[in-house]
Amino acid sequence: MGLGDLVQKAVYLGIGVASYAGEKAGEKLGELRVQVQKLADEMVDRGEMTAEEGRRFVDEMVSRAQQNPTVEPTAKKPTEPRKIEILDDEETPTASAPPNSVDEMRRQVMDLQEELRRLKRD
Repeated sequence: MGLGDLVQKAVYLGIGVASYAGEKAGEKLGELRVQVQKLADEMVDRGEMTAEEGRRFVDEMVSRAQQNPTVEPTAKKPTEPRKIEILDDEETPTASAPPNSVDEMRRQVMDLQEELRRLKRD
């Protein structure tokens, strides 16, 4: 098998995967349209919206599904990192970690805090 055959197969594979993904997206979009249409029909039957509002509702929901999802911030990020306090074994009644691991965790926390300070400066 030559390099040309390999490239050709790679291109065909890419086209196949893209085609398959498009078909699956179309199927999911169709399923969504059916479910939203059922919901709109139920709301129209109950008198919660008119038929025209139902059509607009279905069209709006389908167009939203076709758009790229955008993540909306739900809460503000804190400006300072959250403080982590490590207690000694005497301070925790159910502490089961050996003293060596507690010291190791303290060292790791201090290293992480230093890395965070360094990143803030950059």
